[in-house]
Amino acid sequence: MKKKNLLLIVYLSLVVLIMYACSTDDIDELDPDETEQTETEDPEVPEDTGDTKDDDLNPNSQTVSYENAVLIAFSTSGATVTNPFEDNGVTVENNNGHVTITSTLTETELNYVLSGIIADGSVKIYGEKKFGLILNGVGITNSTGAAINIQNKKKCTVTLVDKTNNRLIDGSTYTYTDGEDMKATFFSEGNVVVEGNGSLEIRGKNKHALATDGALTMTAGTINIKEAASDGIHTNDEITFSGGTLSVRSVGDGIQSESIDNPISITGGAITIVTTGEKGHAIKTEQNVEIESTGTIDITTYGAASKGIKPTGDATIRKGSITINTAGNAIWDTSELDISSAAGVKCDGNFLMEDGTLTILSTGKGGKGINADGTLIINGGTVTVTTTGDQYVYNSSNDTAAKAIKSDGNLTINGGTVKIRTSKTEAEGLESKATLIINDGEVDIEAYDDAINATTHIQINGGNIYCNSTTNDAIDSNGTLTVTGGVVIAAGATQPEAGFDCDNSRFTITGGTLIGIGGDTSTPTASSSTQRSLIFHSSTSNIQYVRIETTSGGKEVLTFKLPKTYSSRMTMLFSSSTLAASTGYTIYTGGSISDGTNFHGYYTGATYTKGSSAGTFTTGSAAGAVTTVGTSQGGGGGRP
Repeated sequence: MKKKNLLLIVYLSLVVLIMYACSTDDIDELDPDETEQTETEDPEVPEDTGDTKDDDLNPNSQTVSYENAVLIAFSTSGATVTNPFEDNGVTVENNNGHVTITSTLTETELNYVLSGIIADGSVKIYGEKKFGLILNGVGITNSTGAAINIQNKKKCTVTLVDKTNNRLIDGSTYTYTDGEDMKATFFSEGNVVVEGNGSLEIRGKNKHALATDGALTMTAGTINIKEAASDGIHTNDEITFSGGTLSVRSVGDGIQSESIDNPISITGGAITIVTTGEKGHAIKTEQNVEIESTGTIDITTYGAASKGIKPTGDATIRKGSITINTAGNAIWDTSELDISSAAGVKCDGNFLMEDGTLTILSTGKGGKGINADGTLIINGGTVTVTTTGDQYVYNSSNDTAAKAIKSDGNLTINGGTVKIRTSKTEAEGLESKATLIINDGEVDIEAYDDAINATTHIQINGGNIYCNSTTNDAIDSNGTLTVTGGVVIAAGATQPEAGFDCDNSRFTITGGTLIGIGGDTSTPTASSSTQRSLIFHSSTSNIQYVRIETTSGGKEVLTFKLPKTYSSRMTMLFSSSTLAASTGYTIYTGGSISDGTNFHGYYTGATYTKGSSAGTFTTGSAAGAVTTVGTSQGGGGGRP
């Protein structure tokens, strides 16, 4: 019995291996009518986990010496105050660990040094002169208000003493003082500068974790905001990060500035932000966001309609490593009477990418990668956008689909690398509601809907461009289309969809290498083109290879492996400067290719073993002549 079972197991294992081998052999024989181009697992947004454990404190870990210092040492019994300026304008009230400091000094800059741990205490500071706040292993919990409440409107320089851990926790409800603002665990009326090499943990149970009515600058140290009922960091003025480590977890915005005059600027440091609430944006400002960072930025938003970077003005990335994951679905915004979607970057102004890396994953319904109301320009760097969310529908009459990169204004790629993947209903790749221009760079798009789409005009002047659409056109201009250079591989869906579609408007080719496959194609406009083109219609199913060479002498013009095959008719548009005037050519399909290098199936220097002849043609003498082989079924957006 055991021997029979063993033989059965071996037999079943062989069957599984044979089935697996067959399935891998058929990978290139995909039917474009299928909803997915490749059988790959969707990437996942990191798990939504919070840090519920407080960091260990190192109370009074070392003796620090500062000039003009007032010392406050907390303990289980309250606080011990050392005040050398008691007779010179500085008073300290100590109510069982709730300490209020009032300074009337206008010439001397004081340093307030806090240490020790207290379970029911606080520090409030009044004054008219800028000062230093030294956190030397202090832990303050205040169940009725802010742990640190600075009513002095002058600059406060916070020093996190080296090798110390510090902690601030507020209460879920506050007892307020008339005429005074208090809206965070650490609150300041004036500017705040954070420096030093220690760490500070903040928990904001009432509203914000760290808030200032002035500006915030962080140059060093570690700030760990483990929870915030509203915003992690909230300011009324500019925010600048140039160093240190910041981590934020909040229900509301991670970092928010209400300034309309000054930007959020990030030039260094390591920043990690997690938001969990609806419209909980990671970085939000009423002005611009400017990133030229030597560090890293990691963002995850889980709430519906939440954005990673959300400026009312412009978003500019000049350098840095930025990763943004959004998991929230779109919602119907009752105040705007419109749909609001999650997005990696959503700017009401312009988007500019100069250098660095920007990686965005959006998994929610209707989620966007980059969405700019103004212009969108990529000059360099690497941009990778993946959307896996389906279409969002509200009341059957309003809907929005996922989009990778979209601008209402002109969209221009001057260089860099752009990689896009979309996989659900009507999800487009690269879209401009105006003019879309590609001058250079590497562009790699696999989209469920149009890979590239523009309302007014598409112009390709250079670069290496690969576009593959599962259900629609690869490159679709609702206006005109011009190609002057570059290598362009465009794979559309079955008829009536096309590799190149410009709705019967002017289609000009003056340079470059174009290979477009699909169910049909728009026909180049001979009168405006200066480069010859071939349109090849084939009724042969599942063509894998196409070869074009001169009839006399067999000189190679095109060796191409289709990125996907078509179960019925296929149309290919080919245009290249290698197509000479009044010259005979032969088209072969099938066969095999070995060696050489290729760009998404476009081979150079390869060895081709001939398949079957699919026809011959002779080019026209005119520079922009278009030659057709085979018969088109016509129809649809791609009709000639």
